[in-house]
This record gives sequence, structure tokens and C-alpha cells, in this order.
Amino acid sequence: MKWPSHGSNPRYLYEAMGLSLPKEYVDFSANINPLGPPPLLKEKWMAFYQDIHVYPDPFASGLKERIAKKEQILDESILIGNGGAELIALVARRFSGKRVVIIQPTFSEYEKNCRVNQCEIVYHTLEEPEFELNVAELQSSLIGADALFICNPNNPTGIQYPAASIHAIIEACKEQNCSVVLDEAFYDFLIDYHSFLPYINQYSNLIIIRSMTKMFAIPGIRLGYLVAEPSVIEQLSELQSHWSTNTIALLTGELCLQEELFIKETQDYIFHERERLLNFFQKQNFVVTPSDVNFYLLRDPYIFDQFELFEFLLHNGMIPRHTFNFPGLEGKWLRFAIKSSKENDRLLEVFTKWRKHHPLSS
Repeated sequence: MKWPSHGSNPRYLYEAMGLSLPKEYVDFSANINPLGPPPLLKEKWMAFYQDIHVYPDPFASGLKERIAKKEQILDESILIGNGGAELIALVARRFSGKRVVIIQPTFSEYEKNCRVNQCEIVYHTLEEPEFELNVAELQSSLIGADALFICNPNNPTGIQYPAASIHAIIEACKEQNCSVVLDEAFYDFLIDYHSFLPYINQYSNLIIIRSMTKMFAIPGIRLGYLVAEPSVIEQLSELQSHWSTNTIALLTGELCLQEELFIKETQDYIFHERERLLNFFQKQNFVVTPSDVNFYLLRDPYIFDQFELFEFLLHNGMIPRHTFNFPGLEGKWLRFAIKSSKENDRLLEVFTKWRKHHPLSS
């Protein structure tokens, strides 16, 4: 069976399963902010119209200046991209034909783009269900490696690795002359995150990728940025197509950077809703990853393969993210985004129905 490689677009998933898409469903497969885009974006939307006849700024100067000021870094250390996906593709091109280590399970785009660029790929797979990052165990994989990809907080587990571990990895990679590609697509869902942006001045081997589509619920507007030493930014810029980021995306990014209260409200909502959900699942004896963000992995320990649960959820209009294309998971878990309270309540009702027919004693 050919599974969809990403979440969202439920139609393709139901087609792959040979099922009809129900009239009513809730898509838990896409990890975007359940509060939706910032209200200010809707208010300003029509004002963007007057700029669509103008070519985008190829240097994204306005947005870079705002990011630089907010994060206290140099403009020259920032590259704006057409979503995190484009930035990952550019980094993979930079390491074309090189030896790359990927900490699994993680976002599939790292491997996909590295394979396109004929990289030699090495997995360092974390053990379930804790998915603990042991730096000492990673050391041997770094020998002869040119780059290491790590996602923190991690997709799909939702786990935030300790800052001390990330720092130790950056140090270990520096000793091996290996670059660290740190994907922080979900960093802003964390209430207290240890930022590694200041480290780019100390470590020339550090490349940080951030997405703006997750927190601000704008996946239809592709926008992200990369932070690294200026010489690395210059190299990556030469690989990037002209006008890769459109005018509307650039204006949207400038606006979203002002939305500090919106971010705080999102963080608070996710924290409390996640606690409510995980408390229910733990009481019902489901195994859930100790997520710190807006999604989590779940499995029913009373069935070996989660396909039966996956199919049951789809029949009931609840759409999780399959994990068949996550090395280290291979379908043994299901991923769920945290949605609105009403939608989450519907999910819990369906899980209650499942547990009624699959009791703890089975």
C-alpha cells in the first residue's frame, strides 16, 4: 500500500485505505495551531492586496530585520525560505554526496531530500517508548559524518530533548568536523525553551531551521527561516531560487512576529489541553509519549499492531497520522495533533467506544 507521506489531505489517506471519506471528520494528522491564524492577520489581509503587483524583495530585508531584532542576531545570519521544507532541501543540497546521520524517528523530509542528493544515510534510532537521547551512544555514528539532522522538540514524538544533550551533541559534532542541522519547527509551542540561536556565533557547524507555519496556522503560506554563520548563509543563498518567498508570505511573517500575546495564549491552551488528554489516555491504559508540544504519539499496548485501531478511528471520522513511513516506528504508533476542546472531546468519545469493545483484560 502506498501511504501518504505527510499528514493533512485526508482524501488521499482514505483512498489509500479503500474507504470513503465521511461527511463529518476531524483531521488530527496536521500539527498546526488549533486556535487558527492570529486574528490580526485577517484584519490586515485586504491591505496585502495592494502589494501583489510588486515583485517580492529577493533579500527579504524587512522580515530579516525583524527576526534579527527579536532574536538579537545579525541579519547576515538569516535566510528566509518558502517554508521549512525548502530550507531542508537547500541544506541537503549543501551536503550532496556526503555522509549524513539522522536521529530517528523523525520528520521524513530529512531523509527524502538527502537521498535525492545521493547522501550516505546513517540512522541513529532511539528506543521506544521513552525515545531517550543518549549522547554517548551517538558518538560512534558521528565518526566520518559530515552532518547530523536532529529535530527538537521532535516530530513525531513531541519530546523535547534536554538542552544539555543538544549542547553536548553540537560539541561532539564540532570535534568530528560535522555540521548539526537543528530543526526547531515547534520550538514556540514550548513555554520555556532554551534557544540555541546565540550559539551560532560560537559554533560555525550549527544550522538552525525554524518554521512559521505551525504556530501561526498558515501552512498555505509557505514561510520559515534558517539561522547560521554568515558564510553558511551565503553558500545556501546561492542554491536558492530567486523570489522563492512571495510578497504575501513576507508581509505575513512581519505581522506574525508581533503576535507575542497570541503565542502565549497558544502555549497556555496547549499545555492545559494536553494535560487533560494525556490524563484520560493514561487512565485508559494507552501508552502516550511525554510530549511537550501540540501533538503526541499513542498506542494501545493490548494490540501488537495499531492498524486495527487506526482503521477503527477512520471509520469513526477521527483521522490520526499514520507512522508507517517513520523509521523506528513502522506503524506501531499513531500521532495526534491537539485540536479544539470540542474536537478533542469527540476523539475521547471514540476512544471510550474503542476501549469498551477492547477492554483492558483483553
